[in-house]
Amino acid sequence: MSTVEKALAGALYVEDDSALDTAASLLAADPAADAELRQRGEEFVRRAWERGWQPADVVRLVRRDLDETHERLAAELITGESRRYEHPTPRWTAQLTELAAYVPYRADRFSYATAVLELYRLLVRLPSIEPVGPVPGASALHVAPSAGEPRMLSRIRALLAKAEATGYPDEAEALTAKAQELMARHSVDEALLAARTHRPDAPAACRIGVDAPYETAKAILLDAVASANHCRAVWNSAFGFSTVVGFEADLEGVELLYTSLLVQGTAAMTRAETGQRAGGRKRTKTFRQSFLVAYASRLGERLAAASGSVTAAADLLPVLASRDVAVTDRADQMFPQTTSTRVRGVTDLAGWEHGTTAADGAHMPKAHPQLP
Repeated sequence: MSTVEKALAGALYVEDDSALDTAASLLAADPAADAELRQRGEEFVRRAWERGWQPADVVRLVRRDLDETHERLAAELITGESRRYEHPTPRWTAQLTELAAYVPYRADRFSYATAVLELYRLLVRLPSIEPVGPVPGASALHVAPSAGEPRMLSRIRALLAKAEATGYPDEAEALTAKAQELMARHSVDEALLAARTHRPDAPAACRIGVDAPYETAKAILLDAVASANHCRAVWNSAFGFSTVVGFEADLEGVELLYTSLLVQGTAAMTRAETGQRAGGRKRTKTFRQSFLVAYASRLGERLAAASGSVTAAADLLPVLASRDVAVTDRADQMFPQTTSTRVRGVTDLAGWEHGTTAADGAHMPKAHPQLP
């Protein structure tokens, strides 16, 4: 039995810190074991892909359950393991690109071995989750790589970034309105093109992080954005993400819009809380929780109303109805059993009122414009 095998056998499946220290000491004393240790880590990463996980999912969980040291180790390990894939999907490539910003972790041999074993212990215990795409390296991925995201989405992303950054409400409204128009047109064009050309277009899925704190309110907001854009969102509170099911053009829009509205809501909450503190009130968790739930709930109403009025007036009902059915079927296949939960902790009237006001002032894309 090699040094690595002895160390892993003694450390991966127990919670005893003394066993972890013993295994780390074995590895620290044997530099020749480094290559095999790295190889075993890449095997654990590969198993995570086979269980339905993706790079962003793993890093998010490591960040939540361990610390920055393990996060950097995970990024380095995932990057190395993924070099074997010639043509990863654009979504997978985007996740790997974000990992490139991490600085490799360096420490003394014992500390390094300890951190590696703690990371491996998390990786080997990852359960199977619903896959949102093929495992990298599968034959389905050996296609011509994408040259980048569509130009339309690049323009939408730039407009929303400017809207979030400006300190002038009128400018933000104008920028976001333009982004709304482009986002809706992109989605409608994709739906009509698929129907006209009989393109074999099927719903896909992606995962979007829903991080603490106030993750319930954030999940409600994401669900509202997804529903208004002909998608379904299923929140996994245990792992800190929602799986969004929909057609690819709509998924891209949902992620952009959710991120923008969350930024706007967080900024509005900070301003409202500052005003509350100026009036003598101390910062409280209940204010923020109530604010964000109200913000998400009110935005859900606005998004649903905008979606209903526009699509009813457009000659899109047959096309959109068939796509809604396809999305529902795909979501039901992926998640045959889902549960609903009651929102708790909304007890602050001032937070609720400020959150509702902020939602009424938020700028958001309509689901689809009326076609000429």
